[in-house]
Amino acid sequence: MWIYEKKLQYPVKVSKCNPMLAKFLIEQYGGADGELAAALRYLNQRYSIPDKVAGLLTDIGTEELAHLEIIATMVYKLTKDATPEQLKAAGLGPHYADHDRALFYHNAAGNPFRVEYIQAKGDPIADLYEDIAAEEKARATYQWLINLSDDPDVNDTLRFLRQREIIHAQRFKEAVEILKEERDKKKFF
Repeated sequence: MWIYEKKLQYPVKVSKCNPMLAKFLIEQYGGADGELAAALRYLNQRYSIPDKVAGLLTDIGTEELAHLEIIATMVYKLTKDATPEQLKAAGLGPHYADHDRALFYHNAAGNPFRVEYIQAKGDPIADLYEDIAAEEKARATYQWLINLSDDPDVNDTLRFLRQREIIHAQRFKEAVEILKEERDKKKFF
């Protein structure tokens, strides 16, 4: 059963219109290590992983969708009052020409989302190691976004998202240990 609570997982505030910061944040919307890729990866992998940890992939995958919503809200708020000239100056001219202010799944460089971002090997331990790496890359990206931002409100939200990536990586590490124990008992593989 799906239950959607009609509020963001974490409140989003922005101090001012800032299309350049929005351009950078789009990396976490449609980039290789962004929230869409993570959500799709985990929600797909859950079907080929032992039941003991499948729920974890479902939980984290759906949370990543909540993070996607947070990123979308920040991008919207950072660009909603921007003029076409400001968008162009921020390097969002091509995006504006194609989509106006509508969100589109691409990275900060404007490259469209690619299905190749989603990994699924079918080996539960290999997939979980991929997931740990994905979370660590997302954590690093959030830190770099914080470094690029001068907006304390945006940084507060980015710190929340960075912390969630750390927790997800820890949970995946715990799942690896559970599955290694199961493998060693010859319950799968």
